[in-house]
Amino acid sequence: MAAKSNYAAVFVIGLSLLIAVAAEDPYRNFEWHVTYGDIYPMGVKQQGILINNQFPGPEIRSVTNDNLIINVFNELDEPFLISWAGIQNRKNSFQDGVYGTTCPIPPGKNYTYALQVKDQIGSFYYFPSLGFHKAAGGFGAIRILSRPLIPVPFPPPADDFTVLIGDWYKTNHKALRAQLDNGGKLPLPDGILINGQSSGATLNIQPGKTYRLRISNVGLHGSLNFRIQNHSMKLVEVEGTHTIQNVLSSLDVHVGQSYSVLITAHKPAKYYYIVVSSRFTSKVLTTTGVLHYSNSAGPVSGPIPAVPNPLMSWSFSQARAIRTNLTASGPRPNPQGSYHYGMINVTRTIQLVNSAGHIKGKQRYAMNSASFYPADTPLKLADYFKIDGVYKPGSIPDQQPSVPIFPVTSVLHADHKAFVEIVFENGEDIVQSWHFDGYSFFVVGMEVGKWSPDSRNVYNLNDAVSRCTVQVYPRSWTAIYVALDNVGMWNLRSELWERQYLGQQFYIRVYTKSASLRDEYLIPKNALLCGKAIGHHK
Repeated sequence: MAAKSNYAAVFVIGLSLLIAVAAEDPYRNFEWHVTYGDIYPMGVKQQGILINNQFPGPEIRSVTNDNLIINVFNELDEPFLISWAGIQNRKNSFQDGVYGTTCPIPPGKNYTYALQVKDQIGSFYYFPSLGFHKAAGGFGAIRILSRPLIPVPFPPPADDFTVLIGDWYKTNHKALRAQLDNGGKLPLPDGILINGQSSGATLNIQPGKTYRLRISNVGLHGSLNFRIQNHSMKLVEVEGTHTIQNVLSSLDVHVGQSYSVLITAHKPAKYYYIVVSSRFTSKVLTTTGVLHYSNSAGPVSGPIPAVPNPLMSWSFSQARAIRTNLTASGPRPNPQGSYHYGMINVTRTIQLVNSAGHIKGKQRYAMNSASFYPADTPLKLADYFKIDGVYKPGSIPDQQPSVPIFPVTSVLHADHKAFVEIVFENGEDIVQSWHFDGYSFFVVGMEVGKWSPDSRNVYNLNDAVSRCTVQVYPRSWTAIYVALDNVGMWNLRSELWERQYLGQQFYIRVYTKSASLRDEYLIPKNALLCGKAIGHHK
C-alpha cells in the first residue's frame, strides 16, 4: 500500500506542470479496484464488474474546476478502460478513456487518470468502454456541483439522489460479445434496473421537502420513461445546462442521457411507485421502485402510472420543450444566454446517416457507410508520435455516399475553432442516440422526415439546450451546432452499445498547427503505450 501512496504523491506533485491549472483549484483523489464479483440484479446470480466491491460503482462528487485524480487498478482477466461521459477533458483527449485515445489498462496493472472538470456543472456518469464490459457493470454517477458563490436557479433541495436507470441482460458480457463477434445481433434486454436493482430500489424522503433526482440512462439498448406515482417533476438541468423549469408528469430519458428534476413531497404520507418503462420497443419492459415518505407505513398500492401516449408525438413534444434557462448562471457568474450561438456563421455542414449491413457475412453498422474498426494503436498516440499507417484523416465523408458500408478506421478531420453544423439522419424505425466526447453542443432542431437546407427555417437559434448526448427519432433528423474549441481526437458514437461495438462510431480530429499548451496539453507522463507506439519517448 505504501508503494501505491508514494506513486500517487509523486504523480500529483508533477501534475501541476502537466495540466497547467490554477493553484487554488482543489484535488480530489480516488483509488479504484476493478474486480469481478457476484451480483443479483434480476434475482439470479451473475458475474458483474465491481469497483471497490460496488455495483453500480462509487459516485464521483466534485465541484466546478476540481482536479480528479483517479487511480484505477485492473484486477480483471482482460484489458480495461473507463470513459467519462460528459466530462469534457479540456485540451486533454489523452485522458478520454476510449481506445481511440488511450491504451487499455492491462490485467494486473493500474493507470491514474488526471481530469479537470473545468467550467462544468451538472449530472453525468462514467462507464467501461472496452469489450462490452458495460453489460457487466463498471459504471457509476458523476456529480459536479456549482461553486458556492455561483447562484443556482432554484432553492437548495433537502437532499440530492442519484438514479441510474438502464436495461439489462442476464447473459454474461463475454457471451454477449461473442454473439456480436460471430456476426449476430442481440435480443431485447431481459429487464430494467434502478440503481442496480430490478425491484426494491427505494428513495426515502421527508414530508413537505423538495428533492433533486439526477437521472441517467446507463443502459445498452434504448430509451426509457421515468415517472413517480401521483407526483410531478420539475426539470432543472440537462447534462450541465440549467433549463427552463418545465413541470413534467414523466420524462423520456434516451440511452446515454442525464437529467436533473425536482420533486416535492406534498402528497399524503405513504409509499408511491417509482416506474421505469422501455420506449419504442416491440415489448414494453417495466420495473418499479419505491418513493417512501418517512412517516408512512404499509406496502405500495394502487395502479402503476401508465406510459404517456401517443408515443412519438408526445416524446417529440417533450424534447422540443427542453430549452436553456437564459437567465441562469452556468459554471461562471454570467447568464448562460450571453453566448449567442445563433449569430455565429456556420463554417461546415456534416450530414451523418446511420445504416446497417453486412461485411464478410457479419452484421455491421455504419455512419455515412463507414463502419469503424479499431486500429492496433490508439489514434491519438499515432497522431502525437506521427506514426504512419494507423489511420487516414478524412476517411469518413461529410455526406452519405452512394456505396455499401465498408470497413475503415474512420476519422473526420476538422479545424480548431470551426463552428460546425452536424445533422444526424435516421432512416430506421428505432430511436438513435448520439454522444460527442469532449464537447457540449446546441440542439437546434429535430423533425420527422429528411433534412434539407430549408430545414434551417425551423431551427431554434435563441435558447436551444446545450448538452452532450442527443436522440434522433425514427425516420427523423436532429441538427446540432458545435464550436470545435477543444483540440484533440474525440469519439462521436452511437449510445446503442451493440451498434457502437459493431462500427457505429468514429473520431473527429480537431486540429491546429499550434504547439501551445493553451491549445492542448502534452501527453501525460504516465501514459500507457501500446501497439505501434511502444518504444516512443514521452
